[in-house]
Parts: sequence; structure tokens; C-alpha cells
Amino acid sequence: MSSLKEVADLAGVSEATASRALRDVSHVKRETRTAVRAAAKELLYGPYALDPDFDGIPTKVNAIGVIAPFLNRWYFSHAIAGAEQTLRSAGLNLLLYNFDQVRGREKLFKAELKQSRVVALLIVSMPPTEEEFQAVLNLDIPLSLIGVTHKGQSSVSIDDVAGGKTATQHLINQGHRKIGLITGPRNNPFNFAVSDNRRKGYLEALAENGLECNPNHEVIGDFTLATGLHAMNTLLARKDRPTAVFCESDEMAIGAIHSIRKHGLRVPEDISVVGFDDYEMSEFADLTTIRQSVTQLGELAAYQLLEKLKKPETISRQITLPTKLIVRGSTQKI
Repeated sequence: MSSLKEVADLAGVSEATASRALRDVSHVKRETRTAVRAAAKELLYGPYALDPDFDGIPTKVNAIGVIAPFLNRWYFSHAIAGAEQTLRSAGLNLLLYNFDQVRGREKLFKAELKQSRVVALLIVSMPPTEEEFQAVLNLDIPLSLIGVTHKGQSSVSIDDVAGGKTATQHLINQGHRKIGLITGPRNNPFNFAVSDNRRKGYLEALAENGLECNPNHEVIGDFTLATGLHAMNTLLARKDRPTAVFCESDEMAIGAIHSIRKHGLRVPEDISVVGFDDYEMSEFADLTTIRQSVTQLGELAAYQLLEKLKKPETISRQITLPTKLIVRGSTQKI
């Protein structure tokens, strides 16, 4: 697949100029624009990779729409980064649709997408309702999902139930019988299924080992350091505290470790902690965790879109990437 640099070199201009010429930005000389488009067509770059007869006057913007409720959280930023790298190498840009309130979500699916001119759409870890899905399908453009699945649609995700089960089983194998859970929010407005699925894995592991779920050993957080710390404070204030805790994200796990140490306790000697994600700080925190490759989720979802753009008849695939238990110093046998 050709790159923007190859197009620029063939046209005898800089990458920045080539990019402006292909995006129809003003202040680019006509002869320069013609040379860049000719180079792109010869190398089958960008829109020419999708349509060799492209005449340089798009009816749609040369961009992929990305719907994500958050941009500054670890999971979303890395998934989008993976997709962006892949799509940019194909000469496509990203157009981000971001919102943090339900009203913004309703406005997006009911109005903004109808006016959109993107060539494909990527939805990150947010299960659309059936009504929203219909609005997307009515656009008649390729669609791929990251972190969620929907019948008949392309997607790339992990098995969160299996990951939660593996994390809990690791603690059980180390002799723990009183295992706490710091979970994500329930009944959230974005319909996230991640928290419920990881909790389901936790419950399955307990049940299969003949252990009862103690409601006093479960506290709700919100996938952040602060909520992990506050949730652990709550657990430590209760009677019959757990000897180990499964946190549904590494950020909550690191917050929990901070709380444990503030209370004069030791990790893992007094309480073992396991997280989920294996994000950048997990290794430095010596955190046992379930690793997932979020950047790869974005990359593969982007490749799915590129396949459909080139060959609309491509069959939709639902890809499930594996997770892996990474054992570090935050857990030990009792």
C-alpha cells in the first residue's frame, strides 16, 4: 500500500503540500494540485485506492467517522490511535464524533450522522440501540465495531467474561477464598457491557469453585484511579475484609493499591490485587493483570473498513482477540 511520502516524492512536493492538495485545501497552486492527484492516482493512494477513476471532486469527505463517548480515557485513546495509524497509511483521515452526555448521543444519531459525508464509520466500545443501528445502516456505508459485537456487523473485541474469570481463578488458585470485586458502573447511559461481562466471569469462577459471592465484598467504581481508591477505602471499612481483590481495570487496581498502603497494609502480603488491561503504568506498579491489546483492536477494525471500502461484498467478520494473564508482584499465595 502506497504512502503519502511516496505520493509527495513522485509529485516533487513536501508531504504537507501533498496532504493539502489531496484534501482540496486552498492556497495550493492548480498545477501542484494536478501533479499530486496524478501521483496519487498512479500509486493508487487514498481515494484512488478505492476508486482508480476518482475525479478529484469527492461527494464524500475522505474520512472515516469515529464515534466514541470519551477521548481522554486510556482504552478509547489507544483504540482510536490504532485505527488512525492504519487509516492514515491508506490516505484516510478520521472525523471524531465525541459526546459525554446522553443528549449529545441522541443528537448525533438523529441528526448529525444524516448530514455526514464520511465514507465509513467506526464505533468504539459503545453498543448502539436498535434505533441507532438503523440510523447507521441507513447511511449505507461500511461499519465496524470495537469492543462490542452486533449480529451481522464487523467487529473486533475480546472475551471480557473469560478475562474476568481468568483473573478471579488466578486468585483462587493462590488459595484466596474471600475475593472482593471493584466493578464499573451499572445502568450507565452509554450501555457499556464491559463491566457486567467481567463481573459475570468473576461470578462464574466463584461458582465453579464452590465459593459464594459476598455482597459486602463488592463495590462499584468508574474505571478511574480515584474511584478505585475510594472503592478500596469502602471495602477496608467493612467487616471481614477480603484477602484479595479483582479490579475490572488497571487504573482502579492502582487506586486500590494506593488505598491499601495508606491504611498501613501491604500488597500482596495482606491483600492481593489483580487488574485488567495491562496499560502503561501497570508494569511500574508491579500489577498482576489481564492483558489486552487495545491498539490492535483499533488496527484490525480499521482494516475491516478498508476491506469493505475496496470490496463492498466482503463478508462481515466478528474477530475475538485473546487476553493473557500477566503475573507480577501484586498477588501471592496464602
